[in-house]
Amino acid sequence: MLAWAGQIAPRVDTAILGAGRAWGERAGEPWAEADELLQVNLRATLAIVSALVPEMRRRGAGQIALMASLNAWHGMARTPVYGATKAALKNYGEALRAQLAPEGIRVSVVLPGFVRTPMSERYPGPRPFLVEADAAARRIVRGLERDEARIAFPWPLALGMQLLAALPAPLAQWLLRRLGFSAS
Repeated sequence: MLAWAGQIAPRVDTAILGAGRAWGERAGEPWAEADELLQVNLRATLAIVSALVPEMRRRGAGQIALMASLNAWHGMARTPVYGATKAALKNYGEALRAQLAPEGIRVSVVLPGFVRTPMSERYPGPRPFLVEADAAARRIVRGLERDEARIAFPWPLALGMQLLAALPAPLAQWLLRRLGFSAS
């Protein structure tokens, strides 16, 4: 993968890195499943970025979008490893933006809520403010055109997740249970 990314790097102006897997996770499940999620959602993305950035630096231009999730704002009991990978991408993307902006490279973190896809259809809980895939794509493109640091949508859920992250943990967990986001 690194060799391939290095080969195409001279032709990449904008990279939207959105590989992702998710499944219902339970504490104590086999490490191999968690490791696979880490490999796909986090390590593969970081590897591709490392292959693309040198060429973008040489050109003094480029754009990278990292596909995180609104789940990055607060851990959800049903998807702890998935959420951890998306939180790591959010943090990484925000740091990259600060680091690479002076070199002409734009970095955005995409934080979607629930988008109607085969993966989201398997989610075993509520999916508030579900967004159709074409509407999500338009929002991402608009955010990239505007060079938004965080492309978070839909706005009611994005605001709710940010507020949830600011609450004391016991209150946040109580609220999530009341809204149907418990582990069971």
